[in-house]
Amino acid sequence: MNHETVRTTAFAMPLTSPAFPPGPYRFINREYFIIQYRTDPEVLRRIVPAPLEVTEPVVNYEFIRMPDSTGFGDYTESGQVIPVSYQGKSGSFTHQMFLNDHPPIAGGRELWGFPKKLAQPKLEVEIDTLVGSLNYGSVRIATGTMGYKHRALDTTAEAKKLTAPNFLLKIIPHVDGTPRICELVRYHLEDINVKGAWTGPAALDLYSHALAPVAELPVLQVLSAKHILADLTLGLGTVVHDYLASGEATHRRRSSEILIDASAS
Repeated sequence: MNHETVRTTAFAMPLTSPAFPPGPYRFINREYFIIQYRTDPEVLRRIVPAPLEVTEPVVNYEFIRMPDSTGFGDYTESGQVIPVSYQGKSGSFTHQMFLNDHPPIAGGRELWGFPKKLAQPKLEVEIDTLVGSLNYGSVRIATGTMGYKHRALDTTAEAKKLTAPNFLLKIIPHVDGTPRICELVRYHLEDINVKGAWTGPAALDLYSHALAPVAELPVLQVLSAKHILADLTLGLGTVVHDYLASGEATHRRRSSEILIDASAS
């Protein structure tokens, strides 16, 4: 395989059999269960990277069921999303995500920079209750419950909320273990059709785990909850901030010097 063939066919890892296809990525009957809660503002400020700004001490804990997604298949996801602002405009920063399917883990990390790890989330209806759960291995780390479809929400208003910008911290290391890419990425959901939206009484419990630290953003008070069913497209991203831009040349020079010194010794 010559250089040009590699350049023109390279899309994702591995070269000859990528873990996911090129987009666009359309989701049919994507089901959200989102519990918004108040948390410790000091912890939030330590977690959210500049130039994003924390707007209020709240977190959205999400359980998302995706039964029909282009290229990614059928899977479920769970994690924490933090309301933020960027240059005066409101949006969301994805802090942690856990899911049970390899292609969206690989695609999410490689393309956008989603902070995805392998775990076992579930979203289901048990009699009169919408139940979201997340296990990391055999250990339960999150349980959310809501009364099933107690009150309808305005679908137009919920669709508008889903159009807000979303932000991710994309990190890809160099072969020497130093960061080669460290960027703030912005993406949007597109072509949104909200088929239904509901709310009801809700509760959320988070549990400590060394490798899935969702409980580090403690639940001080549950503020609201909603259940949304929608079709939408996950748009590709744009880079809005490069954390390596200012010191990249110095960083590369020092890395080269270290490698030269090591070779000489």
